[in-house]
Amino acid sequence: MSTTLFAEHTLESAPAAARKSMEATVRHLGRLTPPVAKMATSPHLLDGFLKLNGIFEQATLDPVAREVLVMTVAVRNECHVCVAMHTGRLRELGADDELVAALHERRPLADPRLDAVRRFTLAVLAKAGGVEDEAVRDFLSYGYTEQNALEVVLGIGTYTLSTFANRLTGAGM
Repeated sequence: MSTTLFAEHTLESAPAAARKSMEATVRHLGRLTPPVAKMATSPHLLDGFLKLNGIFEQATLDPVAREVLVMTVAVRNECHVCVAMHTGRLRELGADDELVAALHERRPLADPRLDAVRRFTLAVLAKAGGVEDEAVRDFLSYGYTEQNALEVVLGIGTYTLSTFANRLTGAGM
């Protein structure tokens, strides 16, 4: 994993095209995170991730279900900074310790509806989207919609981009 090749930019050292996105992150989070500081090396990647993330945050999947998806991708892709950040987000949303531990340990979730998100996310990843009708029907049987199924693809794409970039730049350690 690369750790020293990619600069952890400040607002002053970043390419000019990345600064607007970095400033927006500081306004939103109150600080500049290492992943954003390293993604700034490619203003296009940073802007793309932030736009995709903003769109995903507006999806009809509820916030905890979105975080289950993100954690499933982050754990699978071994992005430790994503796991830490989204563990914090799950706790902010009131998730209990068992849910967080199960996600960290790649275990089924006690909540069947949330576990359906975890299982469907893994199926979509394993089959590169080519899941069997049975897997889609199973996901839908928990009250999710076809729109939600496509939002799972959006979340996977958003957080595959993030986890891969974080690991490549060393931000995901």
